[in-house]
Amino acid sequence: MDMSNEIIWLDFEKPIAELEHKLEEARNQHNLDEVRELETKLESVKREVYANLTPWQRVKLARHPKRPYSLDYIKLMLTDFIEFHGDRRFADDKAIVAGPAKLEDTAIMVIAQQKGRDMKENVRRNFGMMHPEGYRKALRLMQLAEKFSMPVLCIIDTPGAFPGIGAEERGISEAIALNLREMASLKTPIVAVVIGEGGSGGALGIGVANIVLMLENAYYSVISPEGAAAILWRDAAKAPQAAEALKITAQHLLQLGVIDEIVPEPLGGAHRDYETTAATLKQYLIKHFNQLADLSTDQLIEQRYQKFRNMGKFIE
Repeated sequence: MDMSNEIIWLDFEKPIAELEHKLEEARNQHNLDEVRELETKLESVKREVYANLTPWQRVKLARHPKRPYSLDYIKLMLTDFIEFHGDRRFADDKAIVAGPAKLEDTAIMVIAQQKGRDMKENVRRNFGMMHPEGYRKALRLMQLAEKFSMPVLCIIDTPGAFPGIGAEERGISEAIALNLREMASLKTPIVAVVIGEGGSGGALGIGVANIVLMLENAYYSVISPEGAAAILWRDAAKAPQAAEALKITAQHLLQLGVIDEIVPEPLGGAHRDYETTAATLKQYLIKHFNQLADLSTDQLIEQRYQKFRNMGKFIE
């Protein structure tokens, strides 16, 4: 699934872009020897660049404008998806899409944060930042899934919960806190996956799961690198240093025990090949849902509880 033929290169991909351009010229000139030489060199440079990404460069990949979003994965991985709307209290939050679907032959409930592709859609989706009613919609459908013994899949992709006055007036802190409490004791399997940005409580509000997965170039953090830099150094330009200090990449978080497994992406990022990324993620989901299906309700809740209780250690 290609969004467009236009390639958007990030700053650290400049050597790759230059070689791609030279390779295209060589192909147009039918210079086969040069084509073979450039193809070999290009593959080598790609592997070197993407094998040595800094945390800040991974943040840039996680925010890439052509990166696949939740609805792309839903379309490619699942069938029979029916979107449900509203929290039955205030409104329907367009920053979250949710409803029943099928993963192979298994009926599941999908709770997914959704960004927009252009400015008009981003305004409608609120840039993937949920309001209180979004978290209440998510909880309503999780409880519905529990009633019908349906596993829950949470797809995380948000810079954070919406910090506006209206959200505060309608109790966004309480809505997130309630989700944390209720998800901890939900009597059905929960798998969460961070596909892009995993920002603060905005992500954690649908992230209390038995299994937490992350795509290779996603990030998951208590605060954005820019926000941390502004607080620590009073300079948002120091975001790269903040990204390093925060340990926000999938590789760091796996070592720290915050996530359970890293889902590999195609070379260059998920936006290079939607179908391959979705197919890989689908296999990881099937594997983990099958493993969780063997646990009793009490074991599911205890496993989830212990997972989060064991995060972090006190050093005396």
